[in-house]
Amino acid sequence: MERNEEEARRAMGIAEKKVLENDYYGAKTFINQAKHLYPNLDGLHQALIMIDVYISASTSKGGREADWYEILGVDRLADDETVKKQYKKLALLLHPDKNKLNGAEGAFKLVLEAWSQSSTQEIEKMV
Repeated sequence: MERNEEEARRAMGIAEKKVLENDYYGAKTFINQAKHLYPNLDGLHQALIMIDVYISASTSKGGREADWYEILGVDRLADDETVKKQYKKLALLLHPDKNKLNGAEGAFKLVLEAWSQSSTQEIEKMV
């Protein structure tokens, strides 16, 4: 069991490096490997969320504005309360004071921007 934990930590370290290299799919591969080896590894859930935020932001860029709802992990038709609840959940998981993983601050900023933009879009729909 200790060996699995050690290997999982190594895989998670590689995943963090991949995030810094903007190789989010590579990072996801190593995080999934870590999860398979040792599912209770500290910071694993936060790392998965962080990488998913980066993947959502990178896949929505193809020359158009980011899909802020995808970054937040909610449907475009979600009500305000659902969007707010998901934003708070992600912000708590990714806040740099609580998440010391490499790349967490960038993911937190993306979530903050997604919240800001989705709120602005809702206001524009009402006008």
